[in-house]
Amino acid sequence: MHFGFDDTTNELIERVNAFMDAEVYPAEATLKEQIAENERNDVWSFPPIVMELRAKAKAQGLWNFFDPSEHGAGLTNLQYAPIAEITGRSIQMAPAAFNCAAPDTGNMEVLGMFGTDEQKKTWLEPLLAGDIRSAFAMTEPQVASSDATNVELSIVRDGDDYVINGRKWWITGAMNPDCTIFIVMGKTDPTAARHRQQSQILVPRDTPGLEIVRGMHVFGYHDRDHGGHAEMRFTDVRVPASNLIGGEGEGFAIAQARLGPGRIHHCMRSLGIAERAIEMMSKRAADRVAFGKPIAEQGVVRDWIAESRVRVEQLRLLILKTAWLMDTVGNRGAHSEIQAIKIATPQTVEWILDKAIQVHGAGGLSQDFPLAEWFAGMRTLRFADGPDEVHKNALAKAEIKKWA
Repeated sequence: MHFGFDDTTNELIERVNAFMDAEVYPAEATLKEQIAENERNDVWSFPPIVMELRAKAKAQGLWNFFDPSEHGAGLTNLQYAPIAEITGRSIQMAPAAFNCAAPDTGNMEVLGMFGTDEQKKTWLEPLLAGDIRSAFAMTEPQVASSDATNVELSIVRDGDDYVINGRKWWITGAMNPDCTIFIVMGKTDPTAARHRQQSQILVPRDTPGLEIVRGMHVFGYHDRDHGGHAEMRFTDVRVPASNLIGGEGEGFAIAQARLGPGRIHHCMRSLGIAERAIEMMSKRAADRVAFGKPIAEQGVVRDWIAESRVRVEQLRLLILKTAWLMDTVGNRGAHSEIQAIKIATPQTVEWILDKAIQVHGAGGLSQDFPLAEWFAGMRTLRFADGPDEVHKNALAKAEIKKWA
């Protein structure tokens, strides 16, 4: 494994950093104001400043970095890793500005890999262009969705249509009115083998019987910057059979194909959050005085900063190794490493954010700094794309299998 990035990556790093410095960081204060205004007016669409940045980024060709296919920038996972980290430094705005925000990224990957020509033309092309948004509806309130085979929403064939009934929640981006298409996972055959019961199907937002029940809060945050999270109800929702993605019984396999890249993308962006938290912690420690001397001279604070640097460097190496393996031996060959970074990243970055909040004192808990919201998001990541315990169990089983 080589530790230097290639010329393509280095050029993109320079261009993305320049865009962040010129456009993104100066716009963060405006974003904060516009999100507050959206909350007052109960608006869930992208804040106007994000739309402005998307237009500028697209005009400069800084677009669809996540997609390795001919539809996107054509980057490998290893090439995308440092770009995603940079965007993570302004997590509420930068990923969306470059059209690299979840859940659209995963949905575009699904449509690119498994969609029909008609599905690609109708939904993938406008998603790649940034004209619409999408959501992935898998998690349900009535079952333990950490086991995806538990999903109960029914998808029943009726002539040339499928009829859908059931409930979903924590559907990220669904509150945004620009979210015009949902990829919905449910059961087409409850009597089939356990991993062949599920299918995925496309449901347009305006389909009769699809109801947005409510927006959901994350530790009190609305997450309006990316369209929030919704609870949804499907009542006799009827869509054409041609909306099925892949074939009946392929839903679980498609979900696994979707989640592999999604997990590493989350981890890449989280490095940017960690780096910015370390910067904020260091600056705050140097600026604030307690008990007659700068906080930076307190041994415990220096220990936190040093430990944060060590932990984030260790984490970055593991993520880069995982990206390299995904590129060289495929997602299946990198399965253990993908699980390892999904376990390590939220816990590591959560620890760093906790120390940064502590250094900021009461301010760290407030809306005056982004640390508390970042912390809430990082704690959420310990559930998203599979909870820690599921990944630990699978990783341990693979390790034991080597010697059993």
